[in-house]
Amino acid sequence: MGSNRLTYRRRMPYNTRSNKVRVIKTPGGELRYLHLKKRGTAPKCGDCGTKLPGVPALRPREYSTISRPKKTVQRAYGGSRCANCVKDRVTRAFLIEEQKIVKKVMKEAEKKQKR
Repeated sequence: MGSNRLTYRRRMPYNTRSNKVRVIKTPGGELRYLHLKKRGTAPKCGDCGTKLPGVPALRPREYSTISRPKKTVQRAYGGSRCANCVKDRVTRAFLIEEQKIVKKVMKEAEKKQKR
């Protein structure tokens, strides 16, 4: 077997985050660098910051190549907010509406008392 010294196979000669490599053995028996892609980060919930379950962690460009059902979850705020935050929003909106109704009823009762 020849030398164990390996050289980068692309034009970038520095050991940077975008130039990570792994040593592989080719079918011909020689060692060679395999360039690795950067790992994608999972999308996070806009409210609480947790990773969104059901949405894969990809590089930004790779999201354009996969289909829509794989990018979102079938729910209001699907690929943007987690289920708990959506539940909180719905509950909050419902309680606010209930509060408005109670205020209205109290106002009407007050008017009747004045008469």
